[in-house]
Amino acid sequence: MYEERPSRLAGAVVWTNRPADTGVGRVLPDGCMDLLWNDGRLLVAGPDTRAYVTDGESSSWAGVRFFPGTGPGLLGVPAHEVRDRRVELGDLWPAVEVRRLCDRVEAAADPVTALEDVALARAAAVDAPDPVLRRVVTALDAGRPVAATADELGLGARKLHRRCLSAFGYGPKTLARILRLQRALALARGGTAFADTAVRAGYADQAHLARDVKELAGLPLGELLGRRVGGAP
Repeated sequence: MYEERPSRLAGAVVWTNRPADTGVGRVLPDGCMDLLWNDGRLLVAGPDTRAYVTDGESSSWAGVRFFPGTGPGLLGVPAHEVRDRRVELGDLWPAVEVRRLCDRVEAAADPVTALEDVALARAAAVDAPDPVLRRVVTALDAGRPVAATADELGLGARKLHRRCLSAFGYGPKTLARILRLQRALALARGGTAFADTAVRAGYADQAHLARDVKELAGLPLGELLGRRVGGAP
């Protein structure tokens, strides 16, 4: 069973996933990075460009999903270096520190809260997120064109691309496409007709929505909505 709640870390979400069976799991791209806890290990989930599919995963997972663009500053790795990957935190941080944190989470009465505490402590030790990155997310999630977003932020197209690559793992056009997918899924899950979902989410038409969902999620929209989506790392 998948559950989530807002984190005490601004903009983040804390989640747990305890699969009831060993079937296929599917995590859709959302522009985020996660700090994960699984079987005594700390891992980092990089930003996905396509659905991340798990097969036969029966162990429990917990995670802190950071607001888009904030993960690299907290985890100390450019997003594009872990794009479409799940890596051990020990590959990114000193092994002694990671072992200490693993022992702390393992010994906690509530490992999920302990994992959140790790994220909060890290946030307190590093620089605050660049506010420009949140403005990028806000503009693109509102459907603003990439060129207009760059102009409004006082950034050239190339500089915006470089900033996005480091912060989100891909360029602004891909980020905009992924945010549009998430808008569409929220509407469709809420019962909005697919044709209306396409218009309201910013697609040219329903066929455009269908193609994009199939490419990014790996399933047709109707089939996707018939399954529980998201959560498993």
